[in-house]
Amino acid sequence: MADANALNQHFTRYDQVEKSHTYRLAEHPSDVFDEDYEIATLDFSQFLNGNDTDKAKFVEAFGTAIQEIGFSVLTGHGVDTSLYDEMHDLVIELFESLSLDEKMQFRAQRQGSVNQGYFPIEETSDIHPDQVEGWVLCRRAFDIEQIRSEMFRAEDYWPDVKYEREFRRLVLSHEQLFIPIAQAMLQSLGCDPHVYDEKLTSTNFGLRLNYYPPMSESQRQTGAGRLLGHEDVDLFTLLPAPRDEGLQVWNHSSGKWVRLQAPRGSIIINTGDYMQRISNDRLPSTTHRVGNAADGSHSSTPRISFPMAVYVWEDEILEVLPGLGEPRYEPVKAINFHTRSTSKFYGDDYAVES
Repeated sequence: MADANALNQHFTRYDQVEKSHTYRLAEHPSDVFDEDYEIATLDFSQFLNGNDTDKAKFVEAFGTAIQEIGFSVLTGHGVDTSLYDEMHDLVIELFESLSLDEKMQFRAQRQGSVNQGYFPIEETSDIHPDQVEGWVLCRRAFDIEQIRSEMFRAEDYWPDVKYEREFRRLVLSHEQLFIPIAQAMLQSLGCDPHVYDEKLTSTNFGLRLNYYPPMSESQRQTGAGRLLGHEDVDLFTLLPAPRDEGLQVWNHSSGKWVRLQAPRGSIIINTGDYMQRISNDRLPSTTHRVGNAADGSHSSTPRISFPMAVYVWEDEILEVLPGLGEPRYEPVKAINFHTRSTSKFYGDDYAVES
């Protein structure tokens, strides 16, 4: 396990896309913050319900934001935001009502590409002692349409089957956004916006439930962060705006961190490694982390988040899209790409080579 001053460049042998910048995995007193930069907040209803002119305006603004920093905030997404309040409370119930022994019965293990199940505090990854408990559920953990080789049993994935029913509501609400978000991204690149429609129909995903307990002074003194700096491995991530501060985004242009506190009920979107690969580096997989809240709430308040990472199925091929210049990357099967990248977090034997 790396110390709190470890740099991302110590682990570049795992990267499957170009990541030339350097940063400490955990927040450090020498870090510089860009207090003036504002990550774009956009009305997604322009794209979902607007005419061609409205859609074109949205695509231009969205494309500018994600090409510049890899992040944007969406309002007008059509999801009933009261659902997010219910999910927030349900995450707290899930983590606080179970003993560690009960949680460890669902200890995370790889299923396909995704390391699915429960992660104890300080064991989110092998390279840094993150101050967060996590629970990752991919499509296989939900009673929804998918290709299955065996009978679905909620109790194989959940400590109480009620959680499958409740979190399925969130999954189904977000799933309807996968294709339009991808279409807007691809259109911003000048690509066929529908080229991923079929791949994203009933595709795989990773819903991660995060419970960050209040940090003690002794924990803070170790230099450990709530969640280390990283880039997502996926196409893109949907993150309902957390109530509490702490999300920090790396600005490639300035070499500074940007604190992101999105409006309540909005969805934060960021692009990941899959997207950087197929966009030929046009859409960056942007570094982010969860650090100390500027208002000090990390010392007294649990922080809850439930991001949803959008993947393609393991046997799909990731290749640079047509029209984006000479490909910088060779085609690769998704399971190889995904597990090689995430073996950085889970150990070298996690990678699938085929």
